[in-house]
Amino acid sequence: MKNFKFLMLLLPCIFIFAGTASAELTIKANHDNIKIDFFYHGSTVSVAGNADSGTDLIIKIASPEGHEILKQKGKVAGLLWMNTGTLNLGHVPGLYSIYSTKKIEDLLSRKEMDKYVIGYPALGRQIEMTPVSNEDEKSKWFNEFVKYKESSNLYTISSGKIMTTAKDGKQAYYILTGWPYQAPPGDYLVTVYAVKDKKVLEKAESKVSVEQVGIIKMLAGMAKNKAALYGIISIMAALAAGFGVGLIFRKGGGAH
Repeated sequence: MKNFKFLMLLLPCIFIFAGTASAELTIKANHDNIKIDFFYHGSTVSVAGNADSGTDLIIKIASPEGHEILKQKGKVAGLLWMNTGTLNLGHVPGLYSIYSTKKIEDLLSRKEMDKYVIGYPALGRQIEMTPVSNEDEKSKWFNEFVKYKESSNLYTISSGKIMTTAKDGKQAYYILTGWPYQAPPGDYLVTVYAVKDKKVLEKAESKVSVEQVGIIKMLAGMAKNKAALYGIISIMAALAAGFGVGLIFRKGGGAH
């Protein structure tokens, strides 16, 4: 009976300490509602918060996993470069950005990387790719896929860019990163991981929403729901632009 009473007294303390541990890490993504208008050409997003002192940090910004298609290119008859096949990739995010205080391989074990899908190797082990005959072929085409994504500013991994400062016995962190205009409308998840001894101690999440507004939203909706009307308007706009250029050249005396 005494042991039971002691346990009942101890349980509230356990819950109190558990709540304190989960509250150590905080996150806030500023400019978390990005609007794509007629003059949009990318944006910036800052991520800030507080973490327990003595921990390293990893910030991951990613879109929901989806399906993508990769075109295989090769020489046909030893002369012309042409599409020779199609690869289907599943469980892959359209946008994937990783920022860390140190190199990921120095912060996490492979098991932890795979668990939280942090780093290209972990992402490569997660995705499904068809058709491929073996792991070497899968690795080859995944590397090509990453290069393509990096060239479009949709994939990036870097270390040392998170700024940290001591604050009230904890550490405040901050990073400002560019948001690529190539990222399509949708909801993106921003996750910060507190890391120590090759393990993730805790994580906190925030969201970034990207949406089309104004004439861009209207045209996108028209292209999706009223394709014929959108095509007519596009042709008329092209003709009007050509007519305007013709007038400019006539006023200027023509090209020389």
